[in-house]
Amino acid sequence: MTPNLPQAKEPYKVMAIYKFADLPDAELIQPALAKLCCAKGIKGTLILAPEGINGTVAGTAEAIDALAAELFGGALFGERLAGAEVKYSTAETMPFLRMKVRLKSEIVTLRAPEANPAKQVGTYVEPEDWNALIERNDVVLVDTRNDYEVGLGTFQRALDPATKTFTEFKDYVEANLDPQRDRKVAMFCTGGIRCEKASSYLLSKGFEEVFHLKGGILKYLETVPESESRFAGECFVFDERVSVGHGLVEGDATLCRACRHPLTAADRADPAFHEGVSCPYCAGEADKHAAAAERQRQMDLAKQRGLAHLGDEAAALAQERKRQKRAQAEASRLRNKAG
Repeated sequence: MTPNLPQAKEPYKVMAIYKFADLPDAELIQPALAKLCCAKGIKGTLILAPEGINGTVAGTAEAIDALAAELFGGALFGERLAGAEVKYSTAETMPFLRMKVRLKSEIVTLRAPEANPAKQVGTYVEPEDWNALIERNDVVLVDTRNDYEVGLGTFQRALDPATKTFTEFKDYVEANLDPQRDRKVAMFCTGGIRCEKASSYLLSKGFEEVFHLKGGILKYLETVPESESRFAGECFVFDERVSVGHGLVEGDATLCRACRHPLTAADRADPAFHEGVSCPYCAGEADKHAAAAERQRQMDLAKQRGLAHLGDEAAALAQERKRQKRAQAEASRLRNKAG
């Protein structure tokens, strides 16, 4: 049955979805799903794999509702996506350039066949109950995200696996966690998908009590009041916002154009930071600097000619949206303080 979807007040409605489900026919589904999305003017990326679906797309409210009707009970999927983790939001402008429906072997890559969330998964913990769990002394708290994400913000007392990719998480578990010693393990990630697979992996390795934050950090920041929050810093997100804070207000982070590493205000104040060219994380990588410097030069020339370089217009639009949202958030804060 199609869920009762809220109608967007903005021109575009955004759907983020993931679900571990048995989709052995993913390759057959792909062309029909891509055709539907393109016919409705939907843009974004959806990943299909035998283990499920993952992705974010945007379109008119009517188009996204039509896609939801197909996903949740249509001919392509039947009832297999029932109970999917779905989040809706709105955007003033189209946040994606094109539509892609990709086929992959996994919707989140761990390369561990024994990890199958469709068969076994850890205990879901609602955001409202998360603080009480992670404050227990007998619980080991692990951040399943990669190092550059953890660097922007994480939960207090959380262990950082210092991974570059999610596939390295297996090595971290092997070297640092013990099912005989670590009887209770709690994990979290951005939206819930990685820690769901990580929890299945730990269960397959003999860990008895494994918990994970339902809806991930994003749901926590949206649900838990900032005054009660145990999350310090900002949460990295994989779109033009770069990071978000409490209430899902856009954060201050930006991306280095050379290495794509997220940058804080302190990073941008570092002598190694040069706009569009380098940052403290890639200061010694000359090849990236040369390419980035040339790109920045082309952008500067385009501006002088009154033209928009490829990607420049979208970046400027994203920055303007970020500025407006910050102004709105500050105005709201002042109103609440005055009240």
